[in-house]
Amino acid sequence: MATKLSESTELQVPVKNLIGMVAAAATATWLYFGVIERLNNIEHSIAMIKSEQKLNSEFRIRWPRGELGSLPADSRQDMLLEHLQGELDHFRSQIENGEAPFDVQQKLNIEFIERRLTNLENSAKFKK
Repeated sequence: MATKLSESTELQVPVKNLIGMVAAAATATWLYFGVIERLNNIEHSIAMIKSEQKLNSEFRIRWPRGELGSLPADSRQDMLLEHLQGELDHFRSQIENGEAPFDVQQKLNIEFIERRLTNLENSAKFKK
């Protein structure tokens, strides 16, 4: 028997089934928006990671070149190296000119300062 549908066609649905359909539609909507929210969070996280990676790469390249400044310990160490180099040059010139009263003692001091300066330079190279 063929039934024709029109505006006046009546449909009988039990209330239990109607409530189930509404609950299923609500659950499906909730799940859909939950998945969309999760995707948005993941996309945002990826964008933030890319941004941080770019900044990290820039930092990694520019820091060793000294374009982003230096640590206070580096500046202090550089000053110490310059001071020791000056002392070494002064002692060398005294020994070469024969002005050192105790040549052996001066030579020992120079060797000590040279070793210390070499160790500091090596540690400075190792840090960089």
